[in-house]
Amino acid sequence: MSIKHPIISVTGSSGAGTTTVKHTFSQIFFRENVNEASIEGDAFHRYDREEMKRRNEEESKKIDSHFSHFGPEANLFGRLAETFKEYGENGTTSTRHYIHDPQEAELYGAAPGTFTQWDNIPEGTDLLFYEGLHGALLTDEIDVASHVDLKIGVVPTINLEWIQKIHRDKNDRGYSTEAVTNTILRRMPDYVNYICPQFSQTDINFQRVPTVDTSNPFCARWIPTADESMLIIRFADPYGIDFSYLTSMLHDSFMSRANSIVVPGGKLDLAMQLILTPLIHRLVERKNRAG
Repeated sequence: MSIKHPIISVTGSSGAGTTTVKHTFSQIFFRENVNEASIEGDAFHRYDREEMKRRNEEESKKIDSHFSHFGPEANLFGRLAETFKEYGENGTTSTRHYIHDPQEAELYGAAPGTFTQWDNIPEGTDLLFYEGLHGALLTDEIDVASHVDLKIGVVPTINLEWIQKIHRDKNDRGYSTEAVTNTILRRMPDYVNYICPQFSQTDINFQRVPTVDTSNPFCARWIPTADESMLIIRFADPYGIDFSYLTSMLHDSFMSRANSIVVPGGKLDLAMQLILTPLIHRLVERKNRAG
């Protein structure tokens, strides 16, 4: 952690909703005049799209292979930890961009599925913002979490996460239900070992829980909407959190435990604005006082 150069990370698996959360953070940064540097988790994948496809094909021929984007074989965990450490110490570091689609390809002048070159971020930023798979990673060898000042987890219940992935991969990427199911099964050991443990390291978790039947996610015809969900917000340390204020502002919410509040799913953005704005203010003010 760093007083002079704070870091915020948003962690969640693919389809969990971290992109929506990233948009909310962008609104807060803009409104509060915070000059942030952003880093994407995809920048720390080890392989580009074609190489990852080739590796997946190789691994699929092995018995009990669980090669996936969740695990260490496909990621630069050490480089991510060093990037956070460097920014915390110096207020600058380097990153790159993974090019997702033709629009980004035109912007960056490289093919979709490839990386840009590593480049230094601008100096003089107020904080570093990360969104991706491993922003609170802690293993026997790699400690990303200790470098982060505010760790946010975005975690749908597992059946909802699977439903979102199945619908996205079928509708947007043309995969069959069987292919998506095989991917879920293959990457499950890495999910258990490298994704789930991070949510015990986070400071705040936002977990969406459907209020409709999702018993069989593999045949669900549609994704439960925000209005068909509740949002459980868990604080690792509830000290200083004004729960009375939050429940008064977030109508139809209630406390389920001493460190948890339950909110209607459609109020995710408002809840994040109310909770995160003062925390971001606190990080920036502490930075400014430190000079």
